[in-house]
Amino acid sequence: MMEPFLLHPIGTIHTPFRQAVNTPIQPLAAEGVRGHIDLLPEYADGLKDIEGFSHLTLVYQFHQIRTPALRVVPFMDTEEHGIFATRSPKRPNRIGLSTVRLLEVQGCRLLIDQVDMLDGSPLLDIKPFYPRYDNRAPEGVRIGWLARNENPPLTQLRADRRFED
Repeated sequence: MMEPFLLHPIGTIHTPFRQAVNTPIQPLAAEGVRGHIDLLPEYADGLKDIEGFSHLTLVYQFHQIRTPALRVVPFMDTEEHGIFATRSPKRPNRIGLSTVRLLEVQGCRLLIDQVDMLDGSPLLDIKPFYPRYDNRAPEGVRIGWLARNENPPLTQLRADRRFED
């Protein structure tokens, strides 16, 4: 068995969403929804040159999830799937991943757009988005069960109560 390890938040993500219901599902469904990150002052030096990036990938904790599940019915389907075949928040380690648009850096505060996480989410890491590394050409990419629901109107996708504890 692997040893557990401890993660320490580097800041807090602030958004308009206090509960999962009606929160956008994925950043593309959150166009125009703004929030901000308050980075802890001891990490301020790590922001050097970040303003040159238009998008950031945030790693954060799903802090309102209390009970993980290995099988879930995801928002974009009516059938049960294994947690690792979905983007459900009920993950064993409660880790979220979202790519947001960086609007402005104000000291230790980063103003962001396309927020799809809950207010108060503990921020674990920030990585600059780089399309050459982070995107894949469509050739050869398979999307599993999502192919049945490939073209839902993302701007209308909002969370319901299915992942509340």
